[in-house]
Amino acid sequence: MLQKTTRINMLYDFYHPLLTKKQMEYMELYYREDYSLSEIAEHHNVSRQAVHDTLKRTEQLLEMYEKKLRLYEKFVIRSDYLKRLEQLLQKESVDQKEALKIVEKLQMID
Repeated sequence: MLQKTTRINMLYDFYHPLLTKKQMEYMELYYREDYSLSEIAEHHNVSRQAVHDTLKRTEQLLEMYEKKLRLYEKFVIRSDYLKRLEQLLQKESVDQKEALKIVEKLQMID
């Protein structure tokens, strides 16, 4: 569950500008502020089921955006390469060929 929540939060960070105001509000309250479905429903004068349905549709929408745009995937790949490059550069004797390979891989991420 924590892994799913983390993923949804990351996708939300990348794609929230593409969501409606209501979708953003529900996502913020549920995933960032830890409101329950009932609390969100009461706050917005809608049913708990309406909140649940909106959140599920929004999660699916975020996953669809990621499938098409791959912003989160590319972020993870870049982060991994940058971490490897940082570790390499912290060594006393830097392997320049290895460092250049990592830089090339970073440049190839579309």
